[in-house]
Amino acid sequence: MKLAIGIPTTLPAMFVAAALLATIAPIGGLAQDATQPNWTEFRADPLDGPSSAASINRQTAEEKQDLLNQNLLENWEAWKAGVKERTGLSFGADYTAVGFGASSSLGDDTSAGGIARFFGSWSLANRDGPNTGSLEFKFEHRHAFTDVAPFAFGAQLGYVGTPQPVFNDQGWRGTTLYWKQYFADGRGVFRIGFLDVKEYFNVYALASPWNHFNNLAFSIGSNTMAVLPDGALGVMVGGYVTDNVYVVGNIVDASADPTAMFDGFNTFFDDFDTFKSLEVGFTEGGRRLFLDNAHIALWHMDDSAATGAPGGWGVNVSASKVFDDRWLAFLRGAWAHEGGGLYEASVSTGFGYKPNPGGNLLGVGVNWGRPNRNTFGAALGDQWTGETFYRIQLAENMEITPNLQLLVNPALNPSKDLIAIFGLRARITF
Repeated sequence: MKLAIGIPTTLPAMFVAAALLATIAPIGGLAQDATQPNWTEFRADPLDGPSSAASINRQTAEEKQDLLNQNLLENWEAWKAGVKERTGLSFGADYTAVGFGASSSLGDDTSAGGIARFFGSWSLANRDGPNTGSLEFKFEHRHAFTDVAPFAFGAQLGYVGTPQPVFNDQGWRGTTLYWKQYFADGRGVFRIGFLDVKEYFNVYALASPWNHFNNLAFSIGSNTMAVLPDGALGVMVGGYVTDNVYVVGNIVDASADPTAMFDGFNTFFDDFDTFKSLEVGFTEGGRRLFLDNAHIALWHMDDSAATGAPGGWGVNVSASKVFDDRWLAFLRGAWAHEGGGLYEASVSTGFGYKPNPGGNLLGVGVNWGRPNRNTFGAALGDQWTGETFYRIQLAENMEITPNLQLLVNPALNPSKDLIAIFGLRARITF
């Protein structure tokens, strides 16, 4: 241990205790249509996570309790609502930028980047019924403002991880293009086409790096998996087998390249190197899937002949619970055997606090991680990561999120006990 007191001992214990008090409470007892008014942005359709186009459009259209009480795009939003009413097409765009500065570094001590996205959900079958069929799409341009993109900033600090997993320098990319079909009166859903696994696999309410925590340790996979496939040809199917138990599985192309989406026809059918997952969970039911939730998710990935990425397998577990209408506690763990991930074992806990619906959001999290010896070729020391953010809803279409990350005992920078990363994220929706 490099630090005798503080972050690696007392803080994890405090957050573990807080999360356990929340998650061991009985999950049952609320009707399926019960509401948590302060967490409406997470009340998505079954197996439709916060990063899906339909969820983003729904969240964007909701009334916000913004600081400036301004909506400069009111006429534009009214026109879009009319288009949706007439045609079933719901669409939108956003631009998000993030910047970081580190207290110490082996190389660059600043990093920044931006992403422009265009997304939509077009209901084309049974629009007014429960078994709706829709075309879902999302296209992006990712770019860096500095020599080192935020995705790669952790390596500059000697940290095994990434302070921001999506802000790279890929340029134009296709993230999703698929058909989504509900069945069994809306209790089940399947997707077929070019999928983003992060829309339905191992999701919890604070997993989005666009709106919530920045660090990959608090996102999908808990840093034990290589970046999960998106723009990946494949199929998923899932749904509620009882009012409270759901199952979801998928098989997608493990060699997917979202910058050349349609090459997936070749890699999927010729090589057939795939990513497969199966998740079983317990929830309040209906649209409370990502709020009061406990699940276990298993995954397996083949070696990729196209990219050379190693295969592997692992397990993720997660529990989250809303209480007092304002607090959401979570406790998540993961373990992996090979697979190219940065950690072989990881545990995260923390909470979100949302005092008003559609308003500001506070998030606090702590993570312990053991670097993957298969990825790095040697055993490295354990790391601790702490993160806190406060998302401020400035206006209906604008939010900013100051952020602080604490990296304790960075495994590839043994001369440093603690590195602080100060961050700011800004997002505008259209």
